[in-house]
Amino acid sequence: MSIENGRRRWLGWSALGIGGALSPSAVWAALKTPAMTEGPFYPRPQDLPLDQDNDLTTIAGKSGLAAGALLDLSGRVIDGKGRPVRDALVEIWQCNHFGRYHDGRDDSRAQRDPFFQGYGRFVTETEGRYRFRTIRPVAYPGRTPHIHVKVTSREYGVLTSQIFIAGEPGNDSDAVLRSLKTDADRQRVTMALTSGAADSSAKWVGEFEIVVGIG
Repeated sequence: MSIENGRRRWLGWSALGIGGALSPSAVWAALKTPAMTEGPFYPRPQDLPLDQDNDLTTIAGKSGLAAGALLDLSGRVIDGKGRPVRDALVEIWQCNHFGRYHDGRDDSRAQRDPFFQGYGRFVTETEGRYRFRTIRPVAYPGRTPHIHVKVTSREYGVLTSQIFIAGEPGNDSDAVLRSLKTDADRQRVTMALTSGAADSSAKWVGEFEIVVGIG
């Protein structure tokens, strides 16, 4: 299968086996996902990639694949009563595998990746589902691996946060993550990864639920 055909197949995935059932994390659904800084590299209009879909690992018109371990990131956007929030815009952005953002303000000497989109967006479906294909985030000077996320909905406005990876050694010393006051808050922005399915090109899979309001 070509990269482009595989990309179309992945972008067309439907959420299987999720129905209307809440995930186990819904027991704390009344607790809003902690807001966090969007950082210095939320894309300005001039820095937005021409390709802004939910697959950050390929660029339209280019045949290469982003460097790094592929990650299928998905989840639901819900309110504090566990109800799905549909038609919410979910945006993510992160540095590439070499530690550089797709942003003109990033003056790092780290290598650019011409095949990594760096930013993507997805509008949630009926059950509040979202999904992205990206790369497992990497550490760069001063930060543990993380993915920035912003959710915009009619009902709840804007929530900006970050997604951290469970078990990363830099989590305990990351100033942004440690700025959250409680372990419970830090756990609510931390995602466990599992190995991808044998028939998938993604090495890692992560599920992250976003609670945008108290309902």
